[in-house]
Amino acid sequence: MDQRLVGIGELGEVPRVAVVVDVMRAFTVAAWAFARGAERIVLASSEEEALALKESRPGWLALKDGPPRAGFDAVNSPGLVKSADLSGRTVVQKTTAGTVGALAVADAPLVLCASFVVAGATARLLRAEGHGPVTFVVTGEEGRADEDLACAEYIGRRIDGEDDAEAAPYLRRARASRAAADLVDGVRLGYRGVHRDDVELCLEVDRFSFAMVARRDASLMVLRPVGEHDGR
Repeated sequence: MDQRLVGIGELGEVPRVAVVVDVMRAFTVAAWAFARGAERIVLASSEEEALALKESRPGWLALKDGPPRAGFDAVNSPGLVKSADLSGRTVVQKTTAGTVGALAVADAPLVLCASFVVAGATARLLRAEGHGPVTFVVTGEEGRADEDLACAEYIGRRIDGEDDAEAAPYLRRARASRAAADLVDGVRLGYRGVHRDDVELCLEVDRFSFAMVARRDASLMVLRPVGEHDGR
């Protein structure tokens, strides 16, 4: 299957199939939110939009990057989200890179959001439905984040039928990335919004057996799991 890797700013025309990759941490967090019972995730363009959506819809929750902020119910940390009870809830997510990338390809016929924890399910969905060509949107560091590049390349190999592709070399790259180092430093310095388990949780290959598909729903971009749930 034809594949290409681009940064958000390099997108150009709308792709037919987009796989938006954010390993540390948006789409690891999203997967954990679904595993903890969330029904859907609405991708917001700004923190202000996230809060406005939450305030206008009773029962919705809002999640953001960085430290806690008044009005937000959670932060973008898998180590913190994994213990939350999100059963039946709608979560509005705004992050620095992942949600930006997904919204940038909102008009694509098929948009998947991915990280290592859903790598296999993402590849299986694309293989089963015969979609292509695939554009991987590498969200971190203007398309240069090595954890996202490594994950995209790993998923790409599995799309091509290499289900036994060794994950270790790709995980080593992700573990050595600037994003991983920043998270480790954040824990060491006691930053709020970072958990000591975040890096390890982001590097669990195939932790979940569902893929995550984003589609327009009226004026919103909504992410939902497709496939079997596990990990509660």
